[in-house]
Amino acid sequence: MALPSIGGGYQLGDGNLNEIFLGEMADPQTATSTATLTAAQVTGGVLVASPSTTAASYTLPTVALTEAVLTNAKVGSTFELALVNLGTSSGAVTVLVGTGWTIVGNAVVAVTSSARFLARKTGDGAWTLYRAA
Repeated sequence: MALPSIGGGYQLGDGNLNEIFLGEMADPQTATSTATLTAAQVTGGVLVASPSTTAASYTLPTVALTEAVLTNAKVGSTFELALVNLGTSSGAVTVLVGTGWTIVGNAVVAVTSSARFLARKTGDGAWTLYRAA
């Protein structure tokens, strides 16, 4: 679908600042039971977890695997990850570090809830995942 030439988009400069900003997002990634995540699952923007009624642990991929996808990342580069947990009963999701990662904040995403994480490259071969919300 093409964007209309009038309204319905975002204009830089002195455009209508009340118009909605339209972005683009890849299809959400998914995960079920305990697993080591892929770089695509972590960098995709949205990860939908479906651990059912059993708790699951999702280990981040190594920084080397992540940086193989983010080839232009420099210290200070960031990306966001929203983790949506569809689990019920005891289906909480815990995010665990992979080699080169540090996690700051609560790494447990409760059942039927979501969490917003911000990943930041902090050095050569080092990233930190911050729980932002």
